[in-house]
Amino acid sequence: MPTPRPVLPALALSVTLALVGCGADATPTSVDGTSASSPSAAATTAATALTLEDGWAKATDAPMTGVFGTLTNSSGTEIHLVSVRSELAGMAELHVTVDDGAGGRVMREAEDGFTIPAGGEHDLVPGGDHLMLMQLTGPVETGQEVALTLLDEDGREYAVTVTARAFSGAEEDYDPEPQTEQP
Repeated sequence: MPTPRPVLPALALSVTLALVGCGADATPTSVDGTSASSPSAAATTAATALTLEDGWAKATDAPMTGVFGTLTNSSGTEIHLVSVRSELAGMAELHVTVDDGAGGRVMREAEDGFTIPAGGEHDLVPGGDHLMLMQLTGPVETGQEVALTLLDEDGREYAVTVTARAFSGAEEDYDPEPQTEQP
């Protein structure tokens, strides 16, 4: 009767070769479709996919201030921002400015956040869409650096820093509740 041959070493070698062959051409990609050499590189690429170009905050000693600039999405997929936070504020929101029905303008939270298209931009301007920092922990002085974290619907965070500057325009009132039509 012939002696049985050990199967385990041959099986281990074939599994190892199959795994090496399958992974040889695989290149990790980040959420924006670019290649990444490691998980940390993918996270870095995702974090830099959204930037705030020419960003600035309004210097103030009032309890709230706005942040403006151009949100730029360098990725191949749209980014849907749903919130913002800052250590300078007890509360922060993505804001739109709308007609108040009486000839004026009011600002309120954007109900569906901001969507920045793939390879596109979204302007944050006084009197329009902007980031609102409320319940400030102290005055925001001209030249002060203001750090913000933007969050998208997938839980990714984008850190941005802007500089405060003097600005006297866009003095809209804050209206936390959308107006409903009266019958």
